[in-house]
Amino acid sequence: MRFTTRVFAMQLIAAAVVIAVCVSAFALLGIGQLRDEAESTALAVARTVASDPQVRADVASYAGRESLDGEALAEGALQDYAAEIVERTETLFVVIANDLGLRLAHPDPALLGERVSTDFTRVIAGEEVVAWERGTLGESVRAKVPVRSPDGEAIVGEVSVGFAPARVFADAPLLVALFVAIAVVALAVAALVSTLIRRRLERLTRGVQPEELGGLLQSRAAILEGVHDGVLAVSDDGRVRAANEAALEIVGDAQAVGRRLEELDLPPRLRAALTRALDGEAFVTGELVLADRVAYVEVRRVRHEGRSLGVVAVLRDRTDVVALAERLDAVRAATNAMRAQRHEFANRVHAVRGMLAAGRIDEAQGLLGEFADRGALPEEAGIDVADPFLRSFLAAKRVEAGERGVELRIGADTFLVGAVAEPEDVAAVLGNLVDNAVTAAAAGAEPRWVEVSLLDAGEELAVTVVDSGPGVDDPESVFERARAAEDDVSSRVHGRGIGLPLARRFTRRRGGELWLAEARGVGHGAVFAARLPGVMRSRTADEGEDGMTAEGDAT
Repeated sequence: MRFTTRVFAMQLIAAAVVIAVCVSAFALLGIGQLRDEAESTALAVARTVASDPQVRADVASYAGRESLDGEALAEGALQDYAAEIVERTETLFVVIANDLGLRLAHPDPALLGERVSTDFTRVIAGEEVVAWERGTLGESVRAKVPVRSPDGEAIVGEVSVGFAPARVFADAPLLVALFVAIAVVALAVAALVSTLIRRRLERLTRGVQPEELGGLLQSRAAILEGVHDGVLAVSDDGRVRAANEAALEIVGDAQAVGRRLEELDLPPRLRAALTRALDGEAFVTGELVLADRVAYVEVRRVRHEGRSLGVVAVLRDRTDVVALAERLDAVRAATNAMRAQRHEFANRVHAVRGMLAAGRIDEAQGLLGEFADRGALPEEAGIDVADPFLRSFLAAKRVEAGERGVELRIGADTFLVGAVAEPEDVAAVLGNLVDNAVTAAAAGAEPRWVEVSLLDAGEELAVTVVDSGPGVDDPESVFERARAAEDDVSSRVHGRGIGLPLARRFTRRRGGELWLAEARGVGHGAVFAARLPGVMRSRTADEGEDGMTAEGDAT
């Protein structure tokens, strides 16, 4: 049996039991009321008869007599009076007896002069008695009242008035029928309410039974927590109904479930995507850039059996993927620069070798001196950095900057003792800072330049990048802005993309930090500084100051 059917049956049974109890209680109260009314009526009639002056006088005339003539009593005034009262009040009987219990009036004339069949001592003692008793006329409710002498000083007899049960409970069938009708109506109302509740339950649960709800909850928990992506479900009224830990971590609010969107401090692009989906768009996508992570947002409307259930946002954390791509791009740029350096170096060695073979020693020495002054590549001229990786990397960045009309130069305070041990992280952080600075400088006025200063201490590398751009307008959110068209203001250069958040993530992951040292200064734009622990190593004995081994190979 389905749960809703069981609930329906249980509600009907409960309603039937309650109705039966109530009807029984009211029936008992009604029957009791009929009994009370019959007893009260019998007592009232008995009092009326006992207080009649003529009755009192006639009964007093028979007081103390132990033998009576029944035929004479049948023709007497008391018998006629009692018969008249029976006819008028529809009682079962009106019996009048003297103080010895001998009948003076009775519906059966044959019993006149005989003793009454029920106890009368309490009545002769002065009490009024009302009771259900069985006598010569059968069971009845009877009221017994003493009859006093005309002067009221002595009790000379009694009056007994009775009603038959059929007369007492004449209205009982109508009363029972009324109660049954009320019970039927109440049961019908209960059935109607139970049906409405059943339909409401089925509509709310979409026909899913409670025993199935437990499995659904377990499945939902397993799905939400078993996926790496963040899942955020929002109902049509804009309230967050479900979210897994990954979504809450990306959103940045652990208490988001159960709250409305306007109550949450959501990133603007995520709020806009959810709002557009709730307003009717079936599919909304976008990229979300937070303080130190990047997420891809995909929002879809959800429907079931033609009814809208709200929207579901899938937040895919792409920080590691984008970070890896940034590192690979940086390494690729350095590799290309070093490949070009190797090719150029090989060409120069061949040229020197040819001169020596031809005996042109002076020319060969002059060419070697020129090589020493200019560096392995023409672009390396002016890049006074001992580490070959950084020198090649900055040379490649200089070429890119030159294509945009920006001069890349090395600060006078640059001083490196060690060699780079973690080229990927160094290239990712330095590359992002340089690219960001080149973009800012290109947006500024001439002369356009970017200056890089490098300083190491043990295994730690300090980087400072200064540009000639317009500076940072909003230092508080320079690491938080998303790359969005609506945020692309011409005067806002720093923080438009994901480079700065990723660079900060790299530095923090190594226990370092990246910060905005100065938003704008005299003669220059923004100044960014970074501290990278554990990325340097001591130079080996085989490496020279320019990073060359004793054999002359580039390290």
